[in-house]
Amino acid sequence: MTRFLTMRVSMRFSTLCTTTFVLVHGGSSNARAWGPLQNELALLGCRSYALDLPGHGDLADGPAAYYRQPQDIAALAAAPSPMSGVTLRDNVRRVTDAVRRFGDEGPVVLVGHSLGGLTITAVANAVPELLDRMVYVSALCLGDPAMLTDPWDVADDNLLDAVAARIAVPGVSEPGVVRLNWRRAHSDPALFAELKAAVMADSTDHRFRLLLDSLDADENHSVLEPGAVIRAERWGRVPHTYVRLSEDRGITPAVQDYMIGRADAVTPDNPFDVRTLAASHVGYFSRPRIFAELLAALV
Repeated sequence: MTRFLTMRVSMRFSTLCTTTFVLVHGGSSNARAWGPLQNELALLGCRSYALDLPGHGDLADGPAAYYRQPQDIAALAAAPSPMSGVTLRDNVRRVTDAVRRFGDEGPVVLVGHSLGGLTITAVANAVPELLDRMVYVSALCLGDPAMLTDPWDVADDNLLDAVAARIAVPGVSEPGVVRLNWRRAHSDPALFAELKAAVMADSTDHRFRLLLDSLDADENHSVLEPGAVIRAERWGRVPHTYVRLSEDRGITPAVQDYMIGRADAVTPDNPFDVRTLAASHVGYFSRPRIFAELLAALV
C-alpha cells in the first residue's frame, strides 16, 4: 500500500511539474509579493516563476527617500522615477521573453494580479500561441476600447481609491507616474487600518506590515492604453480563467463581474472560466494555500 501511494504522489507531482506558472504582479508591487504563493505551489509539485516588470522590484532604482526614516517628503517628491519612460510594450517584451523560454519545457499558464491584468492581456494579444491558459486574479481586463475612455456602468464602492489618494505624493513630475507612500502607514495607525481594510482585511496586522514593506512607491498608469484591450482573434484563442475574489474591497466583486461580462461579450465562444474565492485583494499573499490549490487544479 505504501509503495502504491508513493507511486501515485510521484505521478501527480510529475504531471504538475510539466506546467510553469508565470506570475505577473500588480501595481506598486514586484516579484517578491508572490513568494508565499510560490512556496505553496512548490509543495503541490508545481513550477512557478515570478518576474519583476520594468521599473519594479530588483529592476528598479527606487527613490531612496522612500526608505529612509524619518521621511523627507520634499526629497521623495523630487526623486526621479524608475518608471520613467516605461511602456506597456516594455512589460510585454519582459513577460514574453520569460514565457518563450519556459515554453520549451512544457505548458505555460500566465497569471496576472490587479493592474498586471493589462500586461497579460497585451501578451496574449501578441503571442497567443505561447500560452496554454491565462489566469486573472481580481485583475483588470478591458473588453473594448471604450473602457479606456468612458465611465463604467457599474457601482464601485471600493475602499482603495480614497485611501490611495491620501498617500499619493504630490509634486511628482514624471508623466503618467503615480508615487504612493505606502510606508507612511507604519506611523499612522488609522491609515494603516484603512489600507488593510482596502486590500488585505483577511489577514493579521503582522502580515500586512510585511506586504507594506515589499511594495514599490511608483507605478506607471500609462499602461492603460489600447494595447491592453483584448483582441478577440488573438486573446480569444487562449483559455482564460478569472479568479473572482468575493471579499475584495480594492477591485470589488461588482467591478470584477462587469469586466468578466464585457470580455465574454467579445469572445462568447470562449468565455471566462470563473472561480470564486472568499479572499481580499491581496489574499494570495496572506492566504496563499487556497490560491495555490486553485491554480494547481487548473492543470
